[in-house]
Amino acid sequence: MEADKKPRSQPRSPWSDLPLDIGGVVFSRLPRYADRAAFALVCPQWRDAARRQILTLPLPVLALPDGTFYSIFYPTLYSFPGCGFAGYESVCDSWLVFPRDDGCFLVNPFSRATFMLPALSSVRLRPPNAVAKWSLEDGSKVADPYTTWMHINTEKLHISKLLLCSPNLVAALVGIGHTSQILMCQPGASSWSVRAYDQCKGFEDMAFYQGKLYAIANDENLLVVNISQDHSTGDPQVSRIGQIIKGEPWYPAVFEDDTMCCKKLYLVESHGVLLMARRTIMCQVPGPGAVPIEVAGLTGFEVYKADFEHSRWVKVSTVGDDQLLFLGRRCSRAMSVSQYRLPGDYILFLDDDEENRMDYCYDRENTSFGAYKMGSDGVLFPHPYISWKLCDEMRLAAWLFPRDR
Repeated sequence: MEADKKPRSQPRSPWSDLPLDIGGVVFSRLPRYADRAAFALVCPQWRDAARRQILTLPLPVLALPDGTFYSIFYPTLYSFPGCGFAGYESVCDSWLVFPRDDGCFLVNPFSRATFMLPALSSVRLRPPNAVAKWSLEDGSKVADPYTTWMHINTEKLHISKLLLCSPNLVAALVGIGHTSQILMCQPGASSWSVRAYDQCKGFEDMAFYQGKLYAIANDENLLVVNISQDHSTGDPQVSRIGQIIKGEPWYPAVFEDDTMCCKKLYLVESHGVLLMARRTIMCQVPGPGAVPIEVAGLTGFEVYKADFEHSRWVKVSTVGDDQLLFLGRRCSRAMSVSQYRLPGDYILFLDDDEENRMDYCYDRENTSFGAYKMGSDGVLFPHPYISWKLCDEMRLAAWLFPRDR
């Protein structure tokens, strides 16, 4: 009887017998972040194998504003047990952004880490005594000589782009519709900083490339943003914005067949090169008596690399046989996918148009992410199980790039 009460040793898990080097190979072949997290939970030996790996980044997750997440190369939903992340208003790398009255709340759904940025209502003007200038034209009040941050209705602000450039530097494109300005702060700061008298632009995108911040507007000029430090607060601030490359843009024009080209621009780094991707959208112009809204049709892409030596954009015919470009208004990235045995030289993109920033509408009810093969004539919608409604509430679909910190 006493012998029956003696504690029995637990049988050794056969999983722990897997050699560390073999475990590391298995771990490095897992493309999904969820699978990597599950691998590390099996036993201490597997956790050690996971820690020893120098990994390429896992494939991105597709985030939708209603709190739905997809692992795009698998026919399953991506879940975060016990958490709901609906209602975000922007995305930055692995962070979901929730602007609130008391600040911008950021959460990493993979690690559950959080931090705060200043509220959009808390912006420090430079110079602090700046005053907006207005003039009258035909009895209406207009910005003079052009629109600055001080002329924007601050009650309707939204974040078009947020970049965590370094532990001490955060940059954002903030504005209304097509008009925005570059704001800066650091985590934990009480306010953003903005150059009060700089002209607002139709900024399309920003990128932090080789230690410098670059921006591009609809004129396709590449701008470099010089950054200094506020001597009184220690916070980062824009000291000057200079032009590095003069673009050769085209603007929407109606052709004889009642079609019109619209465009979107993206900046993304790939293999150490800064790329500009131009998405062209062929739209059908409505005839007489119809609703005056262009209907979006075919899509194509052209990609250019920044030639800093000669201050020009140079067109490229490929993004690389092992590269995928994930393009979105809020977050873009180039990734090597050969280790996942996926085809390269594709652009994956979203119909993530911002409210009050659309020159066209869609004639379909649902959408998904699209795939464009460089040099081809058309677009594929490669995943039959992933789609969402084209409506105001779902405009903010975004790529989310998993990180555990």
